[in-house]
Amino acid sequence: MQQNLKQLVRERAQDACEYCGMPQTITSMRHQLDHIIAGKHRGKTTLTNLALSCLLCNKHKGSNLSGIDPLTHRQVKLYHPRKHKWSAHFRWNDLMLTGKTAIGRTTIEVLVINHPTRVKVRETLQLEGLFPWTN
Repeated sequence: MQQNLKQLVRERAQDACEYCGMPQTITSMRHQLDHIIAGKHRGKTTLTNLALSCLLCNKHKGSNLSGIDPLTHRQVKLYHPRKHKWSAHFRWNDLMLTGKTAIGRTTIEVLVINHPTRVKVRETLQLEGLFPWTN
């Protein structure tokens, strides 16, 4: 992948995960470029199909395009950083990310954003004055 494309993605995301908001500066694990629509689903390596993702969000998202909404039990598309506005689908409720919509709820579930270990990390960051961050 071209270095300038990587740099453009990082700049656009302000060096923070476009799913959970974790800033690159407060984690030792390098954020990754996520193909929003994976190559196996004919997604291209273009600026409009790339998002900056922390290692954990990227690992859990994988090539998924959808998941099951934990409230309605219906299949729902995942949050798409180029097509959706983050604040329309998510909000912070203390240390927990809450889904405002089916897309938000499903994305949180599939990406395991509120896993107890991840919440504990946010708690530690909060004590250090590094959380909440803004998206």
